[in-house]
Amino acid sequence: MPDLTNQRRLAAELLKCGWGRVWIDPASQEELADAVTRSDIRSAIRARVIQAKRIRGTSRGRARQHAREVAKGRHRGPGSRRGTPSSRVPRKERWINRIRAQRDLLVELRKKKSIPPSVYREFYRRAKGGMFRSRAHLMINLRLAGHLPAEAPK
Repeated sequence: MPDLTNQRRLAAELLKCGWGRVWIDPASQEELADAVTRSDIRSAIRARVIQAKRIRGTSRGRARQHAREVAKGRHRGPGSRRGTPSSRVPRKERWINRIRAQRDLLVELRKKKSIPPSVYREFYRRAKGGMFRSRAHLMINLRLAGHLPAEAPK
């Protein structure tokens, strides 16, 4: 097998790429050993005996796989988190979700006539004031105030 280092170097210059991207046809290596001038290399490039390999980019396959797993809820543990809880889900967003759930519960109870409108209004205002942590906390307070029957033991 002939030493084609010089031919590879000249081809890299002519193809404007690195040595590693120069492909030389294995079947034509013997003839290329005689090609010593730039014009010889140019004619070999025209004859497709010497070519530049395509640039290999970074594969996105692993990134896509990771994104699919994150969509399923994987890789979300404490070791993967960057940023405070309020930056991951803003305080206002958390408040919106919480107050909507509480107001929906109050509307539902009022529609079912479990609570009268006066109690609905009173607890609506309390919810707006941020008195309840969750729907469950709201229900506990309604029961403690005597507006709903106590929960049956399980």
